[in-house]
Amino acid sequence: MWFLGALSLPNRLFSPIPPDVMLAPMAMARPDKWRWLALLTTAASVMGGLLGYFIGAFGFELIESWLASSSWWSAYQTASAWFLQWGVLAVLVAGFSPIPYKVFTIAAGVAGMALLPFFLASCVSRGLRFFLVAGLMAWGGPKMEASLQKYVERLGWGCVVLAVLGVVVYKF
Repeated sequence: MWFLGALSLPNRLFSPIPPDVMLAPMAMARPDKWRWLALLTTAASVMGGLLGYFIGAFGFELIESWLASSSWWSAYQTASAWFLQWGVLAVLVAGFSPIPYKVFTIAAGVAGMALLPFFLASCVSRGLRFFLVAGLMAWGGPKMEASLQKYVERLGWGCVVLAVLGVVVYKF
């Protein structure tokens, strides 16, 4: 369980492997512990997100050249644009969706987003994601795992589309 937490924290910054990959089979193997596993993953992911936020707020110049030469640069630019347009809603969408959340955490710090809304949005969006994954695996077992693997990307992008549509409807 602690390895899951250790994977979840740096995932927000460095690891290309999402914690869901480890969370899902662990929740399926121990359905009695799915809530604890989801809470641990959420807490570690939010802590990693806070680390990314502080790197963006206080140390972006140290990583900017590395980020600019990485495959995440375009995602970072998208995240920055989203913050200007949607603010905290960008964190809510990115935290739940397949969008690389790590760049949103850094962009939130660079943009000077208020820490409390960032923290709360991270808790809500990451919690929803990890509790949903763990709960589905505990409830549905191997059959659910096969379905989730097949449709997870589509479901994530569907959530993004719904969130954007919700914002558009709200604005107009």
